[in-house]
Amino acid sequence: MTRLTRRGFASAALASAALAAGAPARAQALKLTMAGGSVGGAWSAIGNAIGETIRRESPGAAFSYEPGRDAANVQLVATGRVQLGIAHTQMALRALRGEAPFERAFPNVRALALIDPQAALQFVVRAATPVQSLEQVKRERIPLKLAVNLRGTMMAIATEEAFKAAGLTFQELESFGGRVHYVDYNTALDMMKAGQVDMSVNMLAFPSGQLANATRDLPVRMVGLEKDVIDRMTRDIGTQPIDVPGGTYPFQPATVHTVTGTVALLASAEMPEAQAEAVVAAMLKHFDYLKAAHATMARMAPRDLPVTAPVALHPGAAKAYRAAGLVA
Repeated sequence: MTRLTRRGFASAALASAALAAGAPARAQALKLTMAGGSVGGAWSAIGNAIGETIRRESPGAAFSYEPGRDAANVQLVATGRVQLGIAHTQMALRALRGEAPFERAFPNVRALALIDPQAALQFVVRAATPVQSLEQVKRERIPLKLAVNLRGTMMAIATEEAFKAAGLTFQELESFGGRVHYVDYNTALDMMKAGQVDMSVNMLAFPSGQLANATRDLPVRMVGLEKDVIDRMTRDIGTQPIDVPGGTYPFQPATVHTVTGTVALLASAEMPEAQAEAVVAAMLKHFDYLKAAHATMARMAPRDLPVTAPVALHPGAAKAYRAAGLVA
């Protein structure tokens, strides 16, 4: 796994200056930059919707959204380069621990709100590929061509950890003719259609319209994880077991066992309490708008927002949730 470098994060730094420490959180003083996901994706839609809730409550607020990437977003928040970031909570946990792809620990990462309670790791293979499990790939030395999403994403890390838990490193896979492609999910699905990859993997809610549409004319099946792999991933990277029920997709008649992560809106511990409280209060007041903005939020209720474990809530966020009667 390529570790993140200062230069990489410097290139991702945004032009907006961080809010001066201790500045009053008056509506006209709010100045927020959010690092999210790629344009057109779920994180972009949700992030911009959160920005709109802030504008509705603080008409003088300055909010900007910038495309980003999981791990980079965490470090940008932790180092004060942006005020808000979207990332998997499992990636934030790696930052708190100082685990790869981070070069050191970032103990000041805090959560403002859960924004996706279900990001299931879904392994899809072409029907002609003789793969029923990850253990089989190792045992039979199948030269699997694999697309795992971009480097520095929880999707890529979780996929690598799943293979490791099954006893196979990416290096070993490539030693017997396999190939690992670090590409975005749309590219991965296109490569699968073209026969350039045998398996594509992503962490997303199910059923995924993106996956269902891309495989409508492509014979595929879903591969699950064995219990020992799921248990090891739960212990090592903080994912949780989940079942994808049979019939979720036309190509998936039986229940598939896998793991799931979660996605949260992050801030640093140094964010003023009043500012964090204002962001969360705006989300709560305009939650119906958030639900209409994206299908992921439509599945949630206000009581879900403070459930951000394994990342602790920012004190300002906790204050807003207490005022709404959502936490003790």
